[in-house]
Amino acid sequence: MLKTIATPQLEIAYVEQGSADGWPVVLLHGFPYDIHAYDEVTPRLISRGARVITPFLRGYGPTRFVDASIPRSGQQAALGADLLALLDALHIEQVVLGGYDWGGRAACIVAALYPSRVRGLVSVNGYNIQDIAAAMQPASPEKEYRLWYQYYFHGERGRAGLTEHHYAFCRLLWSLWSPTWRFDEDTYARSAAAFENPDFVEVVIHSYRHRYGLVDGDPLFDEMERRLAGAPPITVPTITLEGDADGVTPVSGTRADPSRFTGRHENRIIPNVGHNLPQEAPEAFAAAVLDVKDWVG
Repeated sequence: MLKTIATPQLEIAYVEQGSADGWPVVLLHGFPYDIHAYDEVTPRLISRGARVITPFLRGYGPTRFVDASIPRSGQQAALGADLLALLDALHIEQVVLGGYDWGGRAACIVAALYPSRVRGLVSVNGYNIQDIAAAMQPASPEKEYRLWYQYYFHGERGRAGLTEHHYAFCRLLWSLWSPTWRFDEDTYARSAAAFENPDFVEVVIHSYRHRYGLVDGDPLFDEMERRLAGAPPITVPTITLEGDADGVTPVSGTRADPSRFTGRHENRIIPNVGHNLPQEAPEAFAAAVLDVKDWVG
């Protein structure tokens, strides 16, 4: 059942499943996806006693800003602050976090900055905290071409293109980023409904401009961004996952660098899987969540 809960900036829509007194786990989706990425992960966790919460991120689905004056920021600190506010609103003191893409970034931020709130972490593509100060340093051409969509969003043509063609645009990204995944149109349409949120375009555009230092962030998050600029280590027990067919973030080992994870850490490479790892390989994702939970008892 869909629920909503108020935080200082958002009315967050989320689905909660499993026993109310089960061990809490929050699963966070990325761009351009939604909570259906965890449809096959959740039952596996519930069968092991979990209370599973899957929220729509800001700009997605029924989640709404509580006031028109709030900046439609998509910066990394906003995502982390939203997750922390959700935990506070639900009175969850400690949680297992799992996420990928934007959701993995929110999970990494809370794990790094508020480790007392996190029992364990599962993060796809490793350490997802952005190094904005270094964002203008070019990568290899082989890596750069995969980021074409980000550079497209830097201009007003990209904003107009996403506004007019968001259904087709995001479907193209699904295909490019998960070349081995044969999803059907109904599967895509079910998630694409979340992109009809009135703030989707503005949040997405701000995210891909802010991470390159092209626009200012919301001043509310300046202190958190300052802390993130120091690349804080993640000290909580963590399993990182990488799909070896990921079309946007190829396996490289750099983001799963053990120096980023100073607690117990294991990196797992999942064969024949692309960017949307929990939806493409729910068994592997659920197993990682259960394993990291078992590490801490």
